[in-house]
Amino acid sequence: MSRRFHIEPLAPSHRRDLFSCGSPPLDRYIREQATQDIRRKVSNCFVVISDKLVVAYYTFASTSILLADLPLEVTRRLPRYPLVPGALIGRLAVDQTVQGQGLGGALLLDAAQRADHADPAIHSLVVEAKDEGLTRFYQSVGFRSLSSAPQRLYLPVATAIAAIKASHPSRSDS
Repeated sequence: MSRRFHIEPLAPSHRRDLFSCGSPPLDRYIREQATQDIRRKVSNCFVVISDKLVVAYYTFASTSILLADLPLEVTRRLPRYPLVPGALIGRLAVDQTVQGQGLGGALLLDAAQRADHADPAIHSLVVEAKDEGLTRFYQSVGFRSLSSAPQRLYLPVATAIAAIKASHPSRSDS
C-alpha cells in the first residue's frame, strides 16, 4: 500500500501529536509552538500530510543576507544594496516513519516554488545547518555557505527553479 502525501499550510485539523523525527526540540516545536509563531507572524509552517497526520514540516520566514557575504560571481549581477532579500527555512523535519523517502528534498522544492511566486522579491533561500551532516545534505542540493558563517547556507531561488525545471521538463509554471 503506497502512502499519498501532499504539502499545505499547517491547519488546526492536522494531527501533530504523533510526530517524531528523532529531535525533541523539532518534535516539541510542531506540537506546541508552530501555531503561536504563525499567529504572531514570526513564521509560516508548511506540512506534509498523510491521512491528516503531519509527517514532515518546514518553517518559512523572511530574512536578509549581507551582500558582502555572497561570492563575487553572485554579487556582480546584483545592485549594490547592503542587504539581499531572502527566505529562511528555519526548521525542517521529517517523521522517522517516512525518513529516506525524499520528503526533505520535496520540502525544499516547495519552499523554492513559494519563494519564486511570492509578492515580495526573494533572491535566495537561507538555511542554518545545525551540524556537519545537515551541511552536507544542503550542499548536496546546491546550497553554498555564506562567507561569514559557514553553517548558514544560501541557494538563489532562480538556481533552484532552474533545477526544478530541468528535472521536471513537463511541469508547468503554476
